[in-house]
Amino acid sequence: VQLQASGGGFEQAGGSLRLSCAASGRSFSRSVMGWFRQAPGQEREFVAAVTGGGLNTWYGDSVMGRFTISRDNAKNTLYLQMNSLKPEDTAVYRCAADSGVSVYSDYRYWGQGTQVTVSS
Repeated sequence: VQLQASGGGFEQAGGSLRLSCAASGRSFSRSVMGWFRQAPGQEREFVAAVTGGGLNTWYGDSVMGRFTISRDNAKNTLYLQMNSLKPEDTAVYRCAADSGVSVYSDYRYWGQGTQVTVSS
């Protein structure tokens, strides 16, 4: 199983980026998938999660109203639309799949990260 995140880069404050996470090796259409981020010297932070069918979502307080998580199960791909970016959104973003006890922390599979850098 592989989760490959992409779409990171440099953006100015107020701009937008769209991250993708392509899953391979098995289908996650019935699994909760999520995004996390970690800035240098800081702990990993929950960003967002979505149920298998895409009907239910969860967001961290710091991104609520600015970020939108979605998925395309036909493509086995997870997305994160990030709008109104702030310098404090700068971090390595990782996707995760197959949540366990908690959608805020417990996932069986983790992908490599993609760097997002927001300049002021």
